Amino acid sequence: MLAKPFNRTLLATAIAALSAVAAPAQAGLGDLLVDTIKAAMDEPQDNTGGQDNTGGQDNTGGQDNTGGQDDQGGNDDQGGNDDQGGNDDQGGQGEPAQPLRYFNLLSDFKVYRNLAADEEMDSQTSAEIITVNHSGDTLIYSNSPMERIEFIDISDPRFPEPKGSFAVDGEPTSVSVIGQYLLVGVVEDGNYSAPAGSLAVIDISDVDDPVQVRAIDLGGQPDAVAVAPSGRYAAVAIENERDEEACVLENGNQLDEYHGEDNEDACETAGGKMGALPQSPAGYLAVIALNGDPQSWSVTQVDLTGIAEEGPSDPEPEYVAINGNDMAVVTLQENNHIAVVDLASNQLVSHFSAGKFDLDMVNVDDDNLLNPVDSLSQVPAEPDAVTWLYDNWIVTANEGDYKGGSRGYAIHDINGNLVHNSDTQIEDIAYINGHYPEGRADNKGTEPEGVAAGNYQGNEFLFVGSERGNFIGVFQGELNTVPEYYQFLATGVGPEGILPIPARNLLVVAAEKDSADDGFRSIVSIFEYGYDKADYPQITSRSDDGGIIGWGALSGLATDPFQSDTLYTIHDSFYEQSRIYTVDVSDEPAVITGQTLLMKGGATVNYDLEGISTRAEGGFWLVSEGNGDDSPNLLIRADQSGNVLEEITLPAAIQAHRVRFGFEGVASVGAGDMEKVYVAVQREWNNDPDGYVKIGEYTPATGMWDFIYYPLDATDTGWVGLSEIVALSDRDFLVLERDNQQGPKAAVKRVYYVSLDSLSYPGTAYPVFNKTLVRDVLPDLAAGTAWVPDKVEGMTIGHDGALYLVTDNDGLDDAVGETRFVRIRDFSQ
Repeated sequence: MLAKPFNRTLLATAIAALSAVAAPAQAGLGDLLVDTIKAAMDEPQDNTGGQDNTGGQDNTGGQDNTGGQDDQGGNDDQGGNDDQGGNDDQGGQGEPAQPLRYFNLLSDFKVYRNLAADEEMDSQTSAEIITVNHSGDTLIYSNSPMERIEFIDISDPRFPEPKGSFAVDGEPTSVSVIGQYLLVGVVEDGNYSAPAGSLAVIDISDVDDPVQVRAIDLGGQPDAVAVAPSGRYAAVAIENERDEEACVLENGNQLDEYHGEDNEDACETAGGKMGALPQSPAGYLAVIALNGDPQSWSVTQVDLTGIAEEGPSDPEPEYVAINGNDMAVVTLQENNHIAVVDLASNQLVSHFSAGKFDLDMVNVDDDNLLNPVDSLSQVPAEPDAVTWLYDNWIVTANEGDYKGGSRGYAIHDINGNLVHNSDTQIEDIAYINGHYPEGRADNKGTEPEGVAAGNYQGNEFLFVGSERGNFIGVFQGELNTVPEYYQFLATGVGPEGILPIPARNLLVVAAEKDSADDGFRSIVSIFEYGYDKADYPQITSRSDDGGIIGWGALSGLATDPFQSDTLYTIHDSFYEQSRIYTVDVSDEPAVITGQTLLMKGGATVNYDLEGISTRAEGGFWLVSEGNGDDSPNLLIRADQSGNVLEEITLPAAIQAHRVRFGFEGVASVGAGDMEKVYVAVQREWNNDPDGYVKIGEYTPATGMWDFIYYPLDATDTGWVGLSEIVALSDRDFLVLERDNQQGPKAAVKRVYYVSLDSLSYPGTAYPVFNKTLVRDVLPDLAAGTAWVPDKVEGMTIGHDGALYLVTDNDGLDDAVGETRFVRIRDFSQ
């Protein structure tokens, strides 16, 4: 049912002319663009430009994907504490700082690319802790599920290539490099009472043919591995992790009859606590003197018992980092404690509590609302990753474990004096950038887990990774000053390893989570420093009264008919209390400046909003998607203040055939008795022919519905449906069509032109639109992201003639979390 091919040159001319036109008509761009579209259809032109399903899907320019890192946070001194990480200049003291620039995504690597030819593509993979070889051209990461370490060739970091794997004798937990040797912490036995592990020493002088030369018995379970910048020492945090399902008495005895998470109440009744400390054997710090050949390296155990107030007999070292003075800092996460060890003498230099913090204006209820109005008192930091800043300050990512998590990062000096606590800053950053994990609001929030530091061109940067928010917060400072928030970087799901490589102006982030069934994979993201402008976020929020506007799961777009730089967007049912957001597009990124709650009879409402359109007479039309069962599809009329004036349902005979893929887009044309509303249904209903979906035409003056069929594109994987409809005139429309695939599988993300003046009548129940491709927007959605989203759900045309698109990030529920807000100023190209 396709019309003639499209002449893009004519359309480009019309769009350019829009800048000379005042506000476009409320219904759309007006006669100028529509007439040109029709003329373009009469003068065919090669209509490629997006039909080859590339769009960044060939793994170049950053379109590879995922990311993964285990709970070491990637700071096995990969934060730059060996000379691979770039901290060998120790903060750049003495180097003149260059003008500040931004980090942008350069490329990415989907971890499944390192699977062997005989391994299933959907096998669970993971990139956890990550480092780089001495020459800086090969990334090396631990793949815990597959019990091996893997390699990525970054000779050209724009095009990372798989370089194979090397199996180890157990579960690798961390990696670090000293010269020609790779050090891998390996857990050989998960037995809680008799843990075993080793440090695998692998010669990688030829990365194409690695050879293990020694396995050093560590006497327990290694967690993090770090190498001193001096090259004289390695340090391994031996956690000997606790059994979270053990019923533990205060004296350390365990009640075996109450073992298991289902026995928590019985355990507490018996005087125990589930998963509590102490649990033997105790952890410690293993120090390896790197003298001569690996066969001669010796190991010393540094006792860390008796120093923490919480579980003093059971220290559980989590992470370790080493500064330029051969001082190792170790976090004891469950003990809420920090220790500093002189590696030359193997003596404890200092130790101190990681602190307890009061938090105001945070979200502590998992109630499907972005509502940071609560307070928390004396929350233990329980730090995970740690790094040195300026070689003399200690920075911890306070993720939390079983008692706390202060939702931010803290800076202490070597004596334990608190220099800075970030308070709610990481939470706030997540809110304003649409990355707040509401499902974790009641349990540690954004969970800052990774932290690293690096000096780029004389500028000091601190990187803090949010495990649940899927982002890196970038902070910038000068020597012995508290870094200030500088930039937001989106990652794969569950960022763990953070690896600065300042010598190459690179920052590498490994995101651990991998689920082919849920549509996302483990990714290693490669960012490059030096850009004049950040390419993410593309939309953020700001409140004129200084408050926080949290947002996410955006599902529609509309243009204000009178204000040239104002759009409106909405969220779907992921969040309760439906609302309309006001968006200022006068600059980039676009900014959400206000929110209007929808109210019905004085009470908030919980719609599944999927489309919004402004009315010529003021106010809005919105659509709520039914679920195919007890929730009907609704066309909603609301005034400018958000008051619901009317809810309109489909005729019963039509609604009876509904499935859960219902109303998805809405467009309004005309005014008064001439007003008509067009509603796009996402997928075929039970009474529709395969490949045809309904677009409903509703006349408010009469309450009558009519319908037209829209022919969907076909796809080899998943399904295709409609996401949006935009009116260009009273009879001409743009329709957004997309598949439900993401990442490399994404194929159909297309904008088509249809008109009521070119209907076909093939004998179906309703007439059929003929459609003409205007633009394949897959390349636009893929640009600058490691993982192409599936849900492009909002579309409108602004007063500037640009085509605007927005994606739904699913509220970070088993999703990468990026929101792509794409502005295509000449969408004919």
